Amino acid sequence: MGLVGVLKVGFSLVILLASLGLVTWRQSRALQVLGRLDDVRQEISVSTAERAELERTIQKLESRAYVVPAAKARLDMHTPDASELVILPAEATS
Repeated sequence: MGLVGVLKVGFSLVILLASLGLVTWRQSRALQVLGRLDDVRQEISVSTAERAELERTIQKLESRAYVVPAAKARLDMHTPDASELVILPAEATS
C-alpha cells in the first residue's frame, strides 16, 4: 500500500468518525428538544388545571348562596319582607 492508499484509508476514517459524531450530536440535540417539549406540555397542563380551579372559585364567589350570607354579614343587609318591596312600573318601549 502506497502513500495514496494510506491517505485514502485515513481520509475514509476521518469521514466515518465525523459522520458518527454528527449523528450522535443530532440525536442528543433531538433528546434535549423533546425534553423541553415535555416540560412545556407539563407547564401547560398545570396552568390549565390552575385556570379551571380559578374558574370554579369565581363561580362559587359569584353564586347567590355565597353573596347573600356575605352581604348579611359584612353589610348588615337582610332579605326584604313583603311590606318592604316596592314594584316599579316598567317603562313603555317605543
